[in-house]
Amino acid sequence: MLSTSGIGRVAARAIAAADGAELVAVAGREPDRAAAYAAEVGAPVAYGSYEELLADSGIDAVYVPLPITLHGEWAIRALEAGKHVLCEKPLTLDPDEATAVFDAAERAGRLAIEGFMWRLHPQTLLVRRLLAEGAVGELALVRAALSVSAPPGDIRRTTDLGGGALADLGGYCVSAVRLFGGEPSTVRAVRVADPTGTGAGHDLRASAILELDSGAMGLIDVGLDLERRDQLELVGTSGRIVVDDPWLCRSGTIELIRGERSESPPADPSGAFRLTAAGPDNEDAYRIEFEAASAAFAGEASPAFGRADAIAQARALAAARRSAAEGATVRL
Repeated sequence: MLSTSGIGRVAARAIAAADGAELVAVAGREPDRAAAYAAEVGAPVAYGSYEELLADSGIDAVYVPLPITLHGEWAIRALEAGKHVLCEKPLTLDPDEATAVFDAAERAGRLAIEGFMWRLHPQTLLVRRLLAEGAVGELALVRAALSVSAPPGDIRRTTDLGGGALADLGGYCVSAVRLFGGEPSTVRAVRVADPTGTGAGHDLRASAILELDSGAMGLIDVGLDLERRDQLELVGTSGRIVVDDPWLCRSGTIELIRGERSESPPADPSGAFRLTAAGPDNEDAYRIEFEAASAAFAGEASPAFGRADAIAQARALAAARRSAAEGATVRL
């Protein structure tokens, strides 16, 4: 693990529960802090620099939960050091940098994976299956929202490190619009600037309308100073699907509404995914992600999403941020 971040604590618990994965080392920028963090999360080795960890030939893969603006650089450096990479979302906010990451992976003969853990959860797989089966008719609208309450000075409100509502939270919502509705052709976004944020173009709240190639529309809204909201609604011509916990997937249930009838099919009736009663950090969704990544790194499976998806995600996020900054529609 590169970094001593908060999300790394969640990841460490998920790795401990995952089949095929083992947390063997943590690296930080300060040796003492790295050692304390490693002891806390159960990693047997601590390195006082990222370079030292990458030089360890016994490490197969690296998890990168660094600030967003550092993702591309350290993903590439890890790949060049012969490590597979699982990078926290978003991989990058620049499609050219995303391309560079996957070019580095191809040169090194290694895999790079963008870590949208919610996409692999049985809850999400159920929604995709229902849409494919025509359960709500033709998809017309994907509405996604995510907000949190982050105080001034929080790293998520520091755009020099890739913060801002669209960069930090918008990735979830944009990934949902793309996963269920397809690629956008135009994006129109508006924002409320963060009066306490740092860096150029910081957004405290933002909304965007995405016109999709499929003919459907995407509607997203995000905020860094609001009550927690996790919402996903897929509206079709003959029904709709509502997911109250789409990103952390703690409930493992969805609501399928057609006319006056509502039903809640179980996400995993077979029990194949060993879903557990997850706590507030929901290690279960991350466990599934680390198991899938480990299987891919071991050559036992192919990543569910790869180069094309990650580059398209970066392109859509960049378009939304540009639209919000310029106050104009951006055509992709």
